[in-house]
Amino acid sequence: MNSEIKPPLPPFNAETAAQKVRMAEDAWNSRDPDRVILVYTEDTAWRNRAEFPKGREQVREFLQRKWAKELDYRLIKELWAYSEHRIAVRFAYEWHDDAGLWFRSYGNENWEFNSQGFMQRRFASINDLAIEASDRLFHWPLTMGSRRPDDHPGLSDLGL
Repeated sequence: MNSEIKPPLPPFNAETAAQKVRMAEDAWNSRDPDRVILVYTEDTAWRNRAEFPKGREQVREFLQRKWAKELDYRLIKELWAYSEHRIAVRFAYEWHDDAGLWFRSYGNENWEFNSQGFMQRRFASINDLAIEASDRLFHWPLTMGSRRPDDHPGLSDLGL
């Protein structure tokens, strides 16, 4: 068994669950599949829309395809609920395709963690809404490894 751990560890409380959510948001906003996969177990199982990647390598391939299509991706996650080893989040992200059309994608995720703090299961339901560039709400500078600034409004603050 892997002796590495990914704090905060279950059982979660409100503070540690919110911390785990922000850490996930930061990792995904990096748009770096090699960084993102390190928070999942080797045998992680996902449902993302109609795709069912299993294991870190399939997740890496999924993320590479995702961020090749979803350009200028910016994500905000918000804690919805938690229990001992599970966290539910709601999220929204904005992106455009290669034709310059903008979208806001909304969804919910259910996460399950092992005792070492790695996510072993992730179930995501996502809907896309076409938006005008002028309707975008996520405006922090976008660089590789960028994170949403602490003073940028969250989903609830934005009325999402």
